Amino acid sequence: MPDRPPVETTALADDTEYTGLDLSDLVLDDPSAGGRTWRERRFVECTLYDADLRGLVTERCVFDGCRFRGTDLGDSVHRGSAFRSCTMERTTLSGATFAGCSLLGSTVIDSRLRPLVLTDCDLTLASLGGVDLRRTDLSGLRMREANLVDADLREADLRGADLSGARLRGTRLDGADLRRARLDPDALRVARLTGATVDLETALAFATAHGLRIG
Repeated sequence: MPDRPPVETTALADDTEYTGLDLSDLVLDDPSAGGRTWRERRFVECTLYDADLRGLVTERCVFDGCRFRGTDLGDSVHRGSAFRSCTMERTTLSGATFAGCSLLGSTVIDSRLRPLVLTDCDLTLASLGGVDLRRTDLSGLRMREANLVDADLREADLRGADLSGARLRGTRLDGADLRRARLDPDALRVARLTGATVDLETALAFATAHGLRIG
């Protein structure tokens, strides 16, 4: 691994790649952060434990295999950025906005998420077991093969979301809007769907998944 200048003496810069950098305890308002808006920066296997990044704005940044723990990303805004195979543990994301972003294969554990805005985002293979996203607008999101076991999605807007292959055992979808959502038969058997709104196609698939004969 090439030597990297310590973050406390050298400011992070746009359009630059950083590998294996320890950014723990980084404070966004500190000069070493290189500003409150980060553009086209790439972080590979970097550590951001307990970093205070509240209000951060990222544009087309990439985080590959990075580790967030105790990190404050509240009220942050991300446009066209990618968080791939990252781990977010006890991370604050409340008030954050993600637009056109990817969270492919990332894991979220014991984190504060609401309120959260996700628009045109890809959460394929993301691990979101047990997360609280009640009443959150998740419409049109790509959530293929995501782990949503025991997640709380009550009254969430999932219209047009792609949940193909998603793990939904014990997932609370009570009162959710599932019109035009793509759901596997197994998901219709194991998720909790009391009061959910569905279209005719999903209603028929639900009946079939529960062994009903439609004639």
